[in-house]
Amino acid sequence: MIIFKTYLKILNKNKWIVILYTAILVFFGIFNMKTTETTSTFTEQKPNITISNLDGETRITQNLIQYLQEKCHVKELKETVSIKDALFYREIDYFITIPAHYEEEFLNHQNPSLKIENTGNYQASLAETILVHYLKIADTYNEFLLSKEEKLTKINETLQLETDITLTTKKDTSAFAKSTAFYNFANYSILAGNIYIICMILASFKNEKVEKRTRISSLKMETLNRHLLLASGIFTWVLCSLYIMISFCLLKESMKSIYGLLYILNCFNFSFCALSIAFLIGSLVKQKEAINGIVNVIALGSSFLCGAFVPLEFLPSFVLKIAHCLPSYYFISINEAIGKMEEISFQNLSTILIPSFIILLFSGLFIILTNWLTKQKQRIA
Repeated sequence: MIIFKTYLKILNKNKWIVILYTAILVFFGIFNMKTTETTSTFTEQKPNITISNLDGETRITQNLIQYLQEKCHVKELKETVSIKDALFYREIDYFITIPAHYEEEFLNHQNPSLKIENTGNYQASLAETILVHYLKIADTYNEFLLSKEEKLTKINETLQLETDITLTTKKDTSAFAKSTAFYNFANYSILAGNIYIICMILASFKNEKVEKRTRISSLKMETLNRHLLLASGIFTWVLCSLYIMISFCLLKESMKSIYGLLYILNCFNFSFCALSIAFLIGSLVKQKEAINGIVNVIALGSSFLCGAFVPLEFLPSFVLKIAHCLPSYYFISINEAIGKMEEISFQNLSTILIPSFIILLFSGLFIILTNWLTKQKQRIA
């Protein structure tokens, strides 16, 4: 019990570090949740356009103008305002000039062209799409030997056709995007919290005076290491549970689903890996002053390289190749896979089982290295 009491005393002295990393997780978790908010509704946008009709009141031209009025905001410019100024100051996004004799040339298959001026922005591209859509349909029916009225009727009937869109999943992708963002950032807090606290405690037990007293006591080194590992395991479990409880408070309903359980299992699996990393580093480092630098290199470095701060799809290919050598990459990949999973099936679960097994392999490798290093040091001593 004396080892556990000492462990708790040292932990109590460093409690503010745990609080700091937890506060960072909460702050950036809320920030990421805000930035990943999406909507499942669609509102059609209407670009601002101006039309200069030099073809008069012809039926084909008027039908084109009427369609554009339905799909766009057609604005009349003041005589004192030039087209270039209106486009520059974004009063309009798209300016169309319908040339004289447009209908006549159209019906005679002379392919009349419209004069276009635009801002080149998103709204201008949208106006371009609307116009091209109409012209393609009109050109198609113009190839048939139909009267002018029949062509107009066919064009308008085709333009009125709509496609029904049905959602094939009931999963709230917005809520799970927030869960993914939260647990991805937890990669940093889990690594930093475990490495800093466990290494600080192990460094305290490796103090020269403490080590000498331990060796002359009846306490065996194997027993001390076993108790330290058990106490550190309890700390890691409590820290992981704390972060999971925070996720329930912030994410609520999404964490009460089967997908939430998958996030939790992945978090515990990675926390065990973080524990093994911390023990490996603790077996190598005695100076407390070096621990801050190690935390920054490992926790921050792996978080940047593996997609905790920047989404994986935005990272260069050479960075991803390096990330494959780190357990954080597989932890974050699993979170991403859970967020995109449409349903729970064996095929979908198999995509996260392999990365989970790789994380366990990393944990086993770090444990083996720690045991080997400990035995080597005991031989030297």
